[in-house]
Amino acid sequence: MGNKIYKIKGVVQHYAWGGNQFIPDLLSASFDNKPCAEYWMGAHPSAAAKLDGQSKSLLDIIQEDPEGTVGKRVWEQFGELPYLFKILDVKDMLSIQVHPTKKEAEKGFDAEEAAGIPISAPHRNYKDRNHKPEVMVALSEFWLLHGFRSKSSLEYLLEQTPEFQVFSTLFRKEGYKALYQLIMEMDANDANHVLQSLVKRELIRFHAGELTRSDPGWWVAKLYADQLPDGNYDKGIFSIYFFNIVKAMPGEAVFQGAGIPHAYLEGQNVELMANSDNVLRGGLTPKHIDVPELLKHTAFEPVEPQVMKGNAVNHFEWNYPCPVPDFALNKVVIQANEEWSGTAESMQIWWVGEGGCTVNKQMQLKAGDACVVFADGEFAVETGKSCTIFKAYVPL
Repeated sequence: MGNKIYKIKGVVQHYAWGGNQFIPDLLSASFDNKPCAEYWMGAHPSAAAKLDGQSKSLLDIIQEDPEGTVGKRVWEQFGELPYLFKILDVKDMLSIQVHPTKKEAEKGFDAEEAAGIPISAPHRNYKDRNHKPEVMVALSEFWLLHGFRSKSSLEYLLEQTPEFQVFSTLFRKEGYKALYQLIMEMDANDANHVLQSLVKRELIRFHAGELTRSDPGWWVAKLYADQLPDGNYDKGIFSIYFFNIVKAMPGEAVFQGAGIPHAYLEGQNVELMANSDNVLRGGLTPKHIDVPELLKHTAFEPVEPQVMKGNAVNHFEWNYPCPVPDFALNKVVIQANEEWSGTAESMQIWWVGEGGCTVNKQMQLKAGDACVVFADGEFAVETGKSCTIFKAYVPL
């Protein structure tokens, strides 16, 4: 392919937890009021982006010319574009989830293949043989659950929450795994007994204006704001109390590696991950939940959340450090009368977050647009006012 830079059109995923306005507004498109949760800009086989104005997908073009698109070194190491780039609009809470290591993903995938479980089966855990580390950068005030609270914080919470006091001794004596396994494997009737009074009390506090988003009860009240169930309270509620509640402001990032239990709560973000769809779920979702598999891969240790602001690479770029070889994410800020230029060592995907720009004096990009720069592609980017671009690439 003579040209090395193309606009791309991603794929919108209409998951129930998504919003109805943010992604349609970004794309200047209408989706009949369907929830628009994610916008995929990559080459994942289930939803590959297309080059603007062409029928071929990014995946097709990579397979036709691997070294000329993703780059020789990337193709030799990964045999694919090893990342998936997304925009998310989280209106309602996502599932409590954990991602496996690459080694465990390979074992899990091979076992399910040997068992003859179809890839599309709703009860399938492993859709591929890859790990799924991920980094997110907030586009709005963004809230998420990320890892277990510190020991002292969780001890205090158990002692101060009447329904949880019965768990205090177990946690002090046997730690995180014993506590979490007990509540996740708890009989539904016992869980309902614990959670019913807790949820009702949190709803009262919520309506009295006593809670903020930093309080677990705020999210519980949001979950059950419309209707209290007759029974079958979601055991994912326990995780809202036991995990860290983290707030990231626009431009701030959080990395999540294998084994870290987490869930997105609310807001919009840019997300970059390994090219995988392996998710082990433990609650707050109508999708398949596999508690034994979740427990098998969870890191039962306290986590001190690291909210990253990015490290300056040069005058234009800030990098969000991610300890994986599959991907890297930079924020690029170009001011009026400046030119950001360079050569892509491997395939890059850009998404314009704010403003607009001109690439190589030909291609016009506005906020919400995305483009791909194939390996060895040279670029020079200018803007009349200012422009912010998020750049996904493989760190060679």
